[in-house]
Amino acid sequence: MIKTVCVFCGSSLGANPLYSDFARKLAQFLLEKQIMLVYGGANVGLMAILADTMLKEGGAVTGVMPEFLVRKEVAHTGLTELMIVKNIQERKQVMVRLSDAFITLPGAFGTLDELFEILTWNQLGIIKKPIGILNVDGYFNALLEMLEHAVTEKFLRQEHRDLIIVDEEVQPLFEKLQNFHPIKVEKWIERLKQGGI
Repeated sequence: MIKTVCVFCGSSLGANPLYSDFARKLAQFLLEKQIMLVYGGANVGLMAILADTMLKEGGAVTGVMPEFLVRKEVAHTGLTELMIVKNIQERKQVMVRLSDAFITLPGAFGTLDELFEILTWNQLGIIKKPIGILNVDGYFNALLEMLEHAVTEKFLRQEHRDLIIVDEEVQPLFEKLQNFHPIKVEKWIERLKQGGI
């Protein structure tokens, strides 16, 4: 059962107002399901919209932020809990420990870094937790095409590509996350050693 969701998203609002709309939609869904939010702890961009929407209705929100960003005064001071950590790597480790599942909204380097690190941890069997992309207005289409290209070129196994759960709407994405089945790591590593992918 998913009781806590970690959301990766931008510290900017982006050009398309739908990005903000879907941050609010996701927050409302989590509120309705009484699911706790874990996120990066910032008071800017989509991150702020997500947290503020939750907090306004009494939702539980935990932010996880490295101390150097807290010193830059971008930390949200009204959260249920703000966990201050030493660095970005510790931030991701804490987020993983606290969360049952992960959802990615539009963002850039930081968002993609978090997405791909969690995917890699799942691929290697370090964790067995679902991660989804909320593909707002096709924002992630080019990224998904690149991953399909990696499958075609035999750098990425199809089963690993399928670790990314994608939908354009909140509820069906969440349902897919609930139905997640982890891959068997030993099986593909043995194939890799035999010269496959």
